[in-house]
Amino acid sequence: MSPRALFALSGALHLLVAWRIALPLPAPWSWLLAGWLAASAALVPMGLMARRYAQPPAADRLAAAGLFALGLFSSLGVLMLLREAGLLAAALAGADTAAWRTPSAAAVALGGMCLAALGLANTQRLAAVREVDVPIAGLPAALHGFTIAQITDLHVGPTIRGGRIARIVERVNALQADVVAITGDLVDGPVRELSPHVAPLAGLRARHGSYFVTGNHEYYAGAAPWIAEVRGLGIRVLMNEHVVIDHGGSALVLAGVADWSAHHFEPSHRSDPAGAIAGAPAHAGARVLLAHQPRTATAAAAAGFDLQISGHTHGGQFFPWIWFVRLQQPFIAGLHRVGQLWVYVSRGTGYWGPPKRVGAPAEITRLRLVPA
Repeated sequence: MSPRALFALSGALHLLVAWRIALPLPAPWSWLLAGWLAASAALVPMGLMARRYAQPPAADRLAAAGLFALGLFSSLGVLMLLREAGLLAAALAGADTAAWRTPSAAAVALGGMCLAALGLANTQRLAAVREVDVPIAGLPAALHGFTIAQITDLHVGPTIRGGRIARIVERVNALQADVVAITGDLVDGPVRELSPHVAPLAGLRARHGSYFVTGNHEYYAGAAPWIAEVRGLGIRVLMNEHVVIDHGGSALVLAGVADWSAHHFEPSHRSDPAGAIAGAPAHAGARVLLAHQPRTATAAAAAGFDLQISGHTHGGQFFPWIWFVRLQQPFIAGLHRVGQLWVYVSRGTGYWGPPKRVGAPAEITRLRLVPA
């Protein structure tokens, strides 16, 4: 979309909200809300195209302001639509809705601001650790309690910086996991701008090392440079391949695939679970796949994996996007089953877009293999 079209779309949508929500309010609240919406109409597209108007660090501050404005506007827009549906239903039922217009508009304005504030506060807290046991049939005794610390969807960018990544690394290291898995969408920007903020990941520690698979956002930002950068941090990139981990005399196959959509950007990166496990020892006690998107699960089950670990969905991040995620992915969050395959979907360790999480808390996940 061209900048002119983006500004026009933003202006039209903000004008609609001002007409339906700000106009019914008494002064001075109507003027205050209308003024904010006028500023937001410009701030949202400017934040999305911040590099056109400024250079870092000013561009990062502009992007952060625009993303916050987008988060507040999305709450106002959704609540406005719910208000309109309620007023229409009441009118069709024969009720006189005139007396409801001002209080309902005030409720939308207050509710939108509260949701935006709550969502912002939730993103400022460091992701909590979520403990998940995964029962594996026939798991050898040596692999009982094998742990995988998963971080995913960090989205290092304008509002998630190196200081937060360093704190996440400390929390992950405290888990003393056997393996650390980073399941994609590490960044939202190029290596030249974000490499210092990703650098703390070099401090990750696990008994058998740290592993990474690409997400769709790596391809937006330049997958080849980021793959090289991650390797330079001492993290093994699994690109449709596997490693065999010897743990107490039992073998665990840990495989990884490129993002489900990777072939649209780089044909040689087509996601291939079957290829990733090809040549793995038949006697392996467990077969684990790292795949960014949950919808890889069907192919992973056919390839014979016991567990797939994914992210991508953010658990919906905030209403109403959870309903749109359901249209694209088979699972939103948590542990699920596809045939003999377990699929764990993390809500993500960071967030994407607006600094806002409501009803979908961020997580660092500690998965533990247990006998079925």
